[in-house]
Amino acid sequence: MNKQNQILHNKGQKPIVYDVFYNETKKPKPLVIFCHGYKGFKDWGSWNLMADAFKKAEIFFVKFNFSYNGGTPENPIDFPDLKAFAENNYTKELNDLDTILNHFLSENFDYKKEIDYKNVTIIGHSRGGGIAIIKAAEDSRISNLITLASVCDFEKRTATIGNLTQWKKEGVKYVLNGRTKQQMPHNYQFYTNFKENEERLNIEKAEKSLQIPHLIIHAKDDPSVKFNEAESLHSWHSKSKLISIENSDHVFGAKHPWKELIPPKPLTQVIDHCIGQIHNN
Repeated sequence: MNKQNQILHNKGQKPIVYDVFYNETKKPKPLVIFCHGYKGFKDWGSWNLMADAFKKAEIFFVKFNFSYNGGTPENPIDFPDLKAFAENNYTKELNDLDTILNHFLSENFDYKKEIDYKNVTIIGHSRGGGIAIIKAAEDSRISNLITLASVCDFEKRTATIGNLTQWKKEGVKYVLNGRTKQQMPHNYQFYTNFKENEERLNIEKAEKSLQIPHLIIHAKDDPSVKFNEAESLHSWHSKSKLISIENSDHVFGAKHPWKELIPPKPLTQVIDHCIGQIHNN
């Protein structure tokens, strides 16, 4: 059973577009919720093939677009709504993840017989990894955490990039999307929101407070988020496990669009490690 581009209304915010992949067996299965990264979206690259692999492993797999990621319900791929992208921030993403959890763990959920409420895993890629770590530290419903090429520090991606004086004066700064060639806007509220929530958004503090297992997967030669960030995460949590992927990159060999029928070899390794962690949790 695959249900794609479902709409979840979101407490007065923009709607969340999500997909579910599962085999309808009426038997409880581990729930996995996948969080995409910066300039990412749920349908990027090989994520659908990854979702199918989890489904085949008898896992209830959910992936979604953060509501302000720049996609729309009509076009959830790429970034037709740059105005929304400009208004995104970390706390909105945390709120979105909470909304998704509330929906799938609701007692009134249509498919509650398909989900093991005591086996809930959050998987986050890149920036989504940081969001997953913070949420896992806050929410006792989460029993397992996996991060893929995760960042270990939000501050150096917010406070120290670019000219803050100019950003404040102009109200917006732009980052080029190399694939789409769009100039992606970031309104100054992104910085002020971070400063207002700095303690909550401290990934190191969240990692050190975790009481659940954390599988950290990172390419040894990741050019975007260096491997030493994974080593930092690992050093902060005694229940963590670090797996390095050789001869790979930030997206484990994938690209967008991905036209092959199977995932790239490095991502297949990642998927196998994830499934093993979930079924052994």
